[in-house]
Amino acid sequence: MSQQARETLRQYWGYDSFRPCQEDIIDSVLAGHDTIGLMPTGGGKSITFQVPALILPGITLVITPLISLMKDQVDNLRARHIKAIALHSGLSHRENRVALNHLESGRIKILYASPEKLQSDKFRSLLRRLKISLIVVDEAHCISQWGYDFRPSYLNISIARRELPGVPILALTASATPQVVDDIATQLQFASRDHIFRLSFDRHNLSYLTRFCEDKESKMVEILSRVAGTAIVYVRSRKRTLELAARLSAEGITAEAYHAGLIPELKTERQNRWKSGETRVVVATNAFGMGIDKPDVRVVIHYDLPPSLEEYYQEAGRAGRDGLESLAVMLIAPSDKGVLTRRLTMAFPPRDFIKGIYTKLCVFLNIGIEEGYNTLKEFNIRQFCERFKLNPAMTDSAISIIARSGYIEYLEDYNSQSRIMIGVDKEELYNLRVSHNADTVLNTILRSYTGLFADYEYISESVIASRASLTEREVYEALLELARARAIHYVPRTSNPMILFTRSRVDERNVQIPLTVYEHRRDSMKKRIEAMKKFAFETSGCRVNTLLEYFGEKPVKPCGKCDYCRVQRKRQPAPSSATASAEETVRLILGFESPIALKKLITSSNLTPDDIIAAVRKLADKGEIAITGDTLARI
Repeated sequence: MSQQARETLRQYWGYDSFRPCQEDIIDSVLAGHDTIGLMPTGGGKSITFQVPALILPGITLVITPLISLMKDQVDNLRARHIKAIALHSGLSHRENRVALNHLESGRIKILYASPEKLQSDKFRSLLRRLKISLIVVDEAHCISQWGYDFRPSYLNISIARRELPGVPILALTASATPQVVDDIATQLQFASRDHIFRLSFDRHNLSYLTRFCEDKESKMVEILSRVAGTAIVYVRSRKRTLELAARLSAEGITAEAYHAGLIPELKTERQNRWKSGETRVVVATNAFGMGIDKPDVRVVIHYDLPPSLEEYYQEAGRAGRDGLESLAVMLIAPSDKGVLTRRLTMAFPPRDFIKGIYTKLCVFLNIGIEEGYNTLKEFNIRQFCERFKLNPAMTDSAISIIARSGYIEYLEDYNSQSRIMIGVDKEELYNLRVSHNADTVLNTILRSYTGLFADYEYISESVIASRASLTEREVYEALLELARARAIHYVPRTSNPMILFTRSRVDERNVQIPLTVYEHRRDSMKKRIEAMKKFAFETSGCRVNTLLEYFGEKPVKPCGKCDYCRVQRKRQPAPSSATASAEETVRLILGFESPIALKKLITSSNLTPDDIIAAVRKLADKGEIAITGDTLARI
């Protein structure tokens, strides 16, 4: 590891040393090798390309699928005074032009782009003009047809390899089976597989538990009442986030719902309250977690089962990032096996249904035959389903398959947050003649946001309204007035997704759905669902070892803490009478009061502090109790 890399880490991130695996990946990248990094959630993937980006000459190109994730990463880098921008389909023409000017001026170190951009002749021409030193493929499992989130647009990355010969590629993913890893190397045209680095998927501080129950709500409340600390409850529907958050609140446990349908300001508010500890539990869909870095989550509960072990591992892995003992609890009802099976049907509706959705989509958005190429339309899926009396889940799946087949891009987080840029110089602003409200809003914006003269910045109309003592409607109208006066360039947010037609409309009979998009992905999903069923319902060994084997690792020994290992331990010979007595005393006290402070536990027994502490350690090792600071709780 070069001294320069350590100094860069210390200067921009304040850390004195790298985490495991980070050094190996950075060394490989700086040596110019094509590299794959497999690092579980919370392992610190971003550092592995951001540090080299600051050391290497020129620009690092990062291909990533989510516009919202690009925005978060760019904002975080700018906060560290690292020049970064994002190019994606969601930018206005003027925003795109401003970003290109920054790139060509040589002021940018990291460029984020969506894989769809690589289809553009103009973008490829831009890449040839720029000095690209490294290509990073984030969420690299998306390039593999065997991956759980295959995206055909990722196959465009081979274009970047062709356009930028000799530029090394770093592929990163948080969860991939050996088959997917091999496919990633093949699709990205790696010369060798000599530089694949894995951070073990074994989380020593995480206990995987399964609880079979008829009444999931009551079991959820029971677990959160017994185990102290911050928690996430994962569900698979927006409606259920609201229902369970209300139930927990009624039980005196502070909880809030989180899902993709919330407006950005509400998402940010709820996320911040949870991060600060004001809210203890977030009940969320899988929209919650990407880019969320809270180290002290003590328990993650899966109320609904995810459809794959990859997703389960990523979501469960958001517990215990600080290295302290934490729980991943899966609640299972008898009906869950059938629910998993039905997910396959919902995800892959009949081909005729999909083709019919394509035609209805074109009719709904007024796209005629042989028309619509490069047309961008706002899309309200609720109104669409109501108009044509469609099942929302199957419709959403059909639209995704149409997108994967190359007919459209489905931009779910297109303009989820408003943004502005000042369009005149400071002297012109001083002489601007606008209404009182517009003047108030302009002054509030200038006090609240920086960098507005050089680039577009994300804004919140509700925050501006609060600071300016105006209503959100008044702020919106003031921003439109300022835009008409050419004082600002304003891109309002929209709560609806957008659909970009990447080719002209074809007749329904000519819609082609490739085998790789439908049959191959359906077979792959079926295998993942069967693996999830086996893990949840038929585990005949240590759960940690089952996960490790799934991800291609060879387990050394059972974890000793999962529900399977606990059952096995109970069948072993009893410990000595003295040890058993101390452990039984602790169990007895925790049976009456849990959680309890260690000091109170000691004073509540007639044993020595050393005996109690020894018993507590053994019970924690066995996974019978959880320790949070100086507090103990029965699990």
